[in-house]
Amino acid sequence: MKKENIPNALTLIRIAFIPIFVILLTIKNSNLHVIAGIIFVIASLTDYIDGYLARKWQVVTNFGKFADPMADKLLVMTALIMLVELRFAPAWVVAIIICRELAVTGLRLLLVEKGGTVLAAAMPGKIKTATQMLAITLLLCHFFIIGKIFLYISLLFTIYSGYEYFKGSAYLFKDTFK
Repeated sequence: MKKENIPNALTLIRIAFIPIFVILLTIKNSNLHVIAGIIFVIASLTDYIDGYLARKWQVVTNFGKFADPMADKLLVMTALIMLVELRFAPAWVVAIIICRELAVTGLRLLLVEKGGTVLAAAMPGKIKTATQMLAITLLLCHFFIIGKIFLYISLLFTIYSGYEYFKGSAYLFKDTFK
């Protein structure tokens, strides 16, 4: 495989992990939850690795620009929905997180359409992602108290980072209510 294809292959592997992850969580077995947690960690690490390699080797592709963030959203949203199914996370928290993710994704698309601006991840968004992934992993491994603490921390950063992104892009909506 050519090295320029490796980051995209890692993204595809991350997407391929999702149905395996779901199947493991639909079986009522706490050992399989831990295995699903390990798969989630591995899939999450592919996100870091593929981005690192694409930048290092300067092989950023249109496929990668589209598929990488989509794979991240699919993985995290699937995990959060499964946590609700397992009664490991409150539905209202997951609903807020998913709504924010969809809203910011829409904002990113609008920014690109209106001026080619790419909305880079700011530090609150990076903290949101890290705490979400940690919360999901801890909850899947049945560390419920600390997992829920990180879930609520991620909720706070979800709301704050979403607010910051929209505040910084408010100019897009200035003519909305004229």
